[in-house]
Amino acid sequence: MGQEITSSNFSQGDFDDFARRLRQETDLLGQMLSDGAFDISGPVAGYELEAWLTDADGRPSPSNDRFLDRLDDPEVVAELALFNIELNGPPRELTGHALSRMQADLESRWNRCIEVASTMGLGLVAIGTLPTVERGDLCLANMSRLKRYQALNKQVLRLREGRPIEVDIEGRDSLKLQHEDVMMEAATTSFQLHMKVDARQAARYYNLSKMISAPMVALSANSPFLFGKQLWEETRIPLFEQAVSVGGSDYSRRVTFGVRYALNGIHEVFDANCRRYPVLLPTVSDTPPEEFAHLRLHNGTLWRWTRPLVGFSADGKPHIRIEHRSVSAGPSHADEMANAAFFFGLITALMRHENIEQRIPHIVARHNFYAAARCGMASAVEWLDGKEGGLRELLLQELLPLAREGLSLLDVDQADTEAYLHIIEQRLQTRQTGAQWQRHWVAKHGRDWRGLVLAYAENQSSGKPVHGWPI
Repeated sequence: MGQEITSSNFSQGDFDDFARRLRQETDLLGQMLSDGAFDISGPVAGYELEAWLTDADGRPSPSNDRFLDRLDDPEVVAELALFNIELNGPPRELTGHALSRMQADLESRWNRCIEVASTMGLGLVAIGTLPTVERGDLCLANMSRLKRYQALNKQVLRLREGRPIEVDIEGRDSLKLQHEDVMMEAATTSFQLHMKVDARQAARYYNLSKMISAPMVALSANSPFLFGKQLWEETRIPLFEQAVSVGGSDYSRRVTFGVRYALNGIHEVFDANCRRYPVLLPTVSDTPPEEFAHLRLHNGTLWRWTRPLVGFSADGKPHIRIEHRSVSAGPSHADEMANAAFFFGLITALMRHENIEQRIPHIVARHNFYAAARCGMASAVEWLDGKEGGLRELLLQELLPLAREGLSLLDVDQADTEAYLHIIEQRLQTRQTGAQWQRHWVAKHGRDWRGLVLAYAENQSSGKPVHGWPI
């Protein structure tokens, strides 16, 4: 959803023309994939980190327009709300010291953001949902000044026929409310992982990314509180799904786990996008079909927790990337890169397992995902061949060794592998995710949301992984 558009007002002709071009590009994509015209080189890794600008009291500060002007970095961009920004890292071949270099890239850009924010009297926090955000902050006055966001809001409400957004989350507490626009989405920030893959194997990578979403969301859970309510370990999951819902069946939900694996190639996901989802932003371009401008814009308005993307490699050849969206922002950059190492290693190891989609059916992967979002590492899940057990035990006994095996297959530096997977192991041993640290802090200090955010920010600035944060 990073593409800006020229207008937020559309005619029926715009929708018709866009739909025609989208169909043409979707068919072309299928043909080019069949003809072997897509990049099949080794994996390349990347990331996007969403974060919050905060004031001295740890409250969201709607200042990203002024902040971005001062920062002047094209790789740091606006998000939906004026108090959110997104940091983009350069892609790196997934081998050798790629992971530690990705962390160095992230820390360098983050530190520059911190410096600029401090000149404005602001802070910067990476967290799934900021505990100090209030419903009144999530208003159109705090929407970033980009036409695509104005159009997104207008079109979602059009498809809802003017009905308000409904949020209904049952956790330890209960949250039910109605909201008049899509700004609830701004309360959900993530650390999105990108993996460019051999296009011939993209469907399997897509399926496996969905399959391992449950352990990923449990490991990275970091949003237990919203509007003073204690909800899911990763409240960001149900909140984002409901914040831009247009209602109806699974096929009309814009944020979704999906209904099945890709069985006959990655093209079927893009074909489903074209056939089943109404166009939201019909900005027509005169670019050649081979640039897939309409397909990419439409794909950017569908936020599957695992999403295939079309991009272009340095040599101009089109490629397929898998974007894994279930990982929360924070708590530390070391934690974020440990999550990335675990994901890249685990998915690589599982690619060697034949017929794994039959051994973990989609309905099981989906159930696991929502159980993990709700209960974190304490959830019970099914794994291979219907084997049931605790997710934490599965992670420690089976998945962590597989992640180590996968990083070895990628020829990732052994010291990097051990350092990052040690962080995952310690998080599992201590049971202290970002969500659990927040819960424990509140249990000790009470529901002092300002104090919680300031304590969280102080620990984050130390650079230490969350398993070692004091309460």
